[in-house]
Amino acid sequence: MPDPNKRAALIVATLSAFLVPFMGSSINIALPTIGKEFSADALLLGWVATAYLLGSVVFLVPFGKAADIYGRKRIFSYGISLYTFSSLLCAFAASVPQLLFFRALQGIGSSMIYGTNIAILISVFPLKERGKVLGINVASTYLGLSLGPIVGGLLTQYLGWRSLFLINIPFGLLAIFLVFRKLKGEWAEAKGEKLDLTGSLILSMAIALLTFGLSTNLWLSLTGAAGIFLFIWWEKRVENPVLKISLFTGNRVFAFSNLAALINYSATFAVGFLLSLYLQYIKGLDPQSAGMILVAQPIVMAAFSPAAGRLADRIDPKILASSGMGIVSAGLLLLIFLNAQTALGFIILSLIIIGLGLALFSSPNTYAIMSSVEKIFYGVASATLSTMRLLGQLLSMGLVMLVLSVNVGKVQITPAYHHPFLLSVKSSFVVFMVLCFCGIFASLARGKSNKKEEPGDTEKESPLPLQ
Repeated sequence: MPDPNKRAALIVATLSAFLVPFMGSSINIALPTIGKEFSADALLLGWVATAYLLGSVVFLVPFGKAADIYGRKRIFSYGISLYTFSSLLCAFAASVPQLLFFRALQGIGSSMIYGTNIAILISVFPLKERGKVLGINVASTYLGLSLGPIVGGLLTQYLGWRSLFLINIPFGLLAIFLVFRKLKGEWAEAKGEKLDLTGSLILSMAIALLTFGLSTNLWLSLTGAAGIFLFIWWEKRVENPVLKISLFTGNRVFAFSNLAALINYSATFAVGFLLSLYLQYIKGLDPQSAGMILVAQPIVMAAFSPAAGRLADRIDPKILASSGMGIVSAGLLLLIFLNAQTALGFIILSLIIIGLGLALFSSPNTYAIMSSVEKIFYGVASATLSTMRLLGQLLSMGLVMLVLSVNVGKVQITPAYHHPFLLSVKSSFVVFMVLCFCGIFASLARGKSNKKEEPGDTEKESPLPLQ
């Protein structure tokens, strides 16, 4: 008979892995409608997505460490509760500033979810089953991404953009019920340690300044970069660091796998944002039709991710992930040639290629990261991976907003501004393609993953040495 706790952990982690990306992909479809209601320009619409990412990324590592100290289930339950409540607030936002604030709260809730859901899975399932459940988890993420454009387009067109937030609430309530009633036990391998509040504050401020400055002020970004070096200096000297720097300096697989994740998401996340605006402003499609086209990428990701996860149990994840990066680069190269006359079939083909590449990259890369650390670091490793993902997404949006501010400025996208907008789209895809191509070498540099399981131990893997 299947272990009930394994089943509960898988359902809770999978449901939360679906919920958050569903929100992210559906909101992209609604951005032109939100812009019309609030008379918002393209840059301000970019902040509707970015405010959420900023709230997520600045708290991920601190909450990941807090989960290792105080309990992963506890932090997860706080996160899913805050995420559900802030979704309700977003649905009743009366202005763009209110919506941005509530989106930031939603992001903070998601940081507690992202920092713990994979760690809970890894805590419950033995190494030999890990590739399979991580594949299911990633597939759920991509299912959320897949349904987001379709459901988001339908809801936006017929019920308005606020319905996108309201539909999150029953999913959130179901996850809350499951985590409190069905998921038994707690996991806190670092119990007794003190949370490094100073390091957490330095890291949060540094990331916020670094990413916020991309679209506003270069000096803020430079200050944020300096803050990262200050954080590293501090973490090497504190007794209980929020992020063990030796995870990067003494663990090649962990370091380069996270770098590959950062580059991959920096090069791909804003694709949906750009194409959503392109399809509705340039091609004149309604939200439902735009969503039906954008679904091509995530549905391919959802279809192939479980197979990629199973392959990671048998083939070195480095090979799979690097191949995926190469395929994504090819898809981004095609999108560089986008113009007002581009056939919709060409766009769909490009998205299918990108989706296949991301499927081959994500599950094996996650496998490599989580199998390279001791279980005491599961929460931090999960949060670090999620930080790389969300920081990459944030940088992706920051780059797009920088390009838009240079070429378009703070104006609504009307026919008079279609040419500079298209120039921004093409320029962004050039940058993304170059980034992704460079990411292939970061992925290859990680070395061979260690996947050997110690006899008689169903939770502990053979990690690379940490100094």
